Amino acid sequence: MTVTDTQVTWLTQEAYDRLKAELDQLIANRPVIAAEINARREEGDLKENGGYHAAREEQGQQEARIRQLQELLRTAQVGTAPTSSDTAAPGMVLKLRYDGDEDTETVLLGSREEGSRGDLEVISPHSPLGAALLGAHVGDTREYALPDGGSMKVSLLAAEPFRA
Repeated sequence: MTVTDTQVTWLTQEAYDRLKAELDQLIANRPVIAAEINARREEGDLKENGGYHAAREEQGQQEARIRQLQELLRTAQVGTAPTSSDTAAPGMVLKLRYDGDEDTETVLLGSREEGSRGDLEVISPHSPLGAALLGAHVGDTREYALPDGGSMKVSLLAAEPFRA
C-alpha cells in the first residue's frame, strides 16, 4: 500500500484517545506475553505443550491488533463530532430507505472503531454507499453501484450526530 492508497479514517477525539489507550496497554503487555511464552517453553516438549501454543497464539493476535491500531491512528483524521443535522457526513447517524423497500435502516457513516460501542451498523464513507451519501441532505435520493454491476437508489430520511 502506498501513501496515496491510504484512506483517512475520521475519528472523534474521544475515540482516538480510547484507541490510543488500548494501543499503549497492548504495547505495555508485550513483556507479560513474552514471559508467559518463556515459562511455557520451559515446561518441556513443545509439540505437546498446549499452554505454549496458546500463549504464542495470544501473542500473534495481540501483535496483529497493535499493527491494526498503529495504522488506524496513523491515518486518523481527528475532529469533533458533527453538531448540525440534515446532511450526511462522517460521524452522522443516517436513517435510510432503499428504493422499493418500505422498511428503514439506521446506520453510522464513519469508522467501525467509532461505532464499536453502539449497536449501529457502520458504513464507511469510502464504500460505494457511503461515498454516494456523503453530502446528501435529508430528502435527497442517491444512486450507488452494487457489486453485481447493478445499481441501487437510497433516500436519506434523517441525519443526526452520533452520540456514543
